[in-house]
Amino acid sequence: MSANQQASENNSHGGFSRWMQHRMNARVNRKIRRGNGTFMGMDVLILHTVGRRSGQPRDTPISWFPGENDSWLLVASGGKNGHPDWFLNLMGHPEQATVQLPDSAPVAVSAHVLDGADRAAAWDDITAAQPRYGKYQAKAGREYAVVRLAAIG
Repeated sequence: MSANQQASENNSHGGFSRWMQHRMNARVNRKIRRGNGTFMGMDVLILHTVGRRSGQPRDTPISWFPGENDSWLLVASGGKNGHPDWFLNLMGHPEQATVQLPDSAPVAVSAHVLDGADRAAAWDDITAAQPRYGKYQAKAGREYAVVRLAAIG
């Protein structure tokens, strides 16, 4: 079995796809740091996490939605059956997470996965702002996690 077949079977990215993703992430991160906080019509921030297995720093551009009390709502989708790497890294080392808004310094945050009525209310706000997320979730056949990030301090 080829590496790409194994990657596909494991529901992970193949080598070329992962390379393209890293290049695109680096490009979007540069734009955010220079003050451009939108990508494909969505607000984006940089989520700084630590790799759950590698221990290496990870910087991922993520679309976000304003939440209550200066918090940021993130949707864990990734377009695959499982959670994306950034979500797993965030849950693996939540105490080391920071977010960086356009043209700003990173801010330490706490992460809380929403459930029940809190998740439902946040999901309604998210899909009202970006209806595509409702379509993505319907195709995924699973409930996307919604994470509230709140500034610490």
